[in-house]
Amino acid sequence: MEYGFWTIEQGSGPVASVAIHDGHGIRSELAGLLAINEKDRLREEDPFTAKLTEITGNRIIVTNSRFEVDLNRPRDNAVYRTPDDAWGLNVWTQDLPEDVIERSLARYDAFYNEAFRFLKHLEDKYGRFVVLDLHSYCHRRNGTDTEPEPSEENPDINIGTATVDKLLWANLVNHFMTDLQNYPFPGKPLDVRENIRFRGGRFPQWVHETFPKTGCCLAIEIKKVFMDEWSGTINEHVFNAVKDALKSALPGLLEELKNT
Repeated sequence: MEYGFWTIEQGSGPVASVAIHDGHGIRSELAGLLAINEKDRLREEDPFTAKLTEITGNRIIVTNSRFEVDLNRPRDNAVYRTPDDAWGLNVWTQDLPEDVIERSLARYDAFYNEAFRFLKHLEDKYGRFVVLDLHSYCHRRNGTDTEPEPSEENPDINIGTATVDKLLWANLVNHFMTDLQNYPFPGKPLDVRENIRFRGGRFPQWVHETFPKTGCCLAIEIKKVFMDEWSGTINEHVFNAVKDALKSALPGLLEELKNT
């Protein structure tokens, strides 16, 4: 179903995927207030993560930009107001009027209301469910022609599990990571590690607070090895390999759900 700001597709099975930062749209009353240029904005968004959600029938794709309202932050700082909120970037030409901020936060509230209905359906139908919270992150912040950031601190895939109940979901997390590590990725095995660069944001925290015994949300941050993060150009071959790797780990999630 199309909501104007996001799309929800209800499919089959107890696994869902979410692309909460894929969107690039900005509503008209905000577009004229932007100081940040489009390329800088795109670099901090997570382009192509919506295509990764195609691995599951259940999915949520957010179509508007995190620069409008960041659904993966707590409500109080979901709207970037100062450069400190946005990696030092100057986002707006002026302070945002409070009524404009309130309209952005109304979308924040509406999203979480719809996300609750979406996940409650999975809980009612399957008992337990898994959400793949899909993101991507930059690793060439000094430019395309410079050395990437050290791999020791920047795994190919970072699994954020800070709010996951490990007493309940440890086997599922380990199974998922092992399946990704064992996938025959072109060139070399994927470097998949837990809580190195990212530990998970507000969305997985909300899932775990709202469905404490039935929902497991894995925050999956993929290093932008599948694209040029400065131009936004995708490498289809590498991207498809990443997508196939994620898809290969789905049977393990289903197995662990049965055993949990």
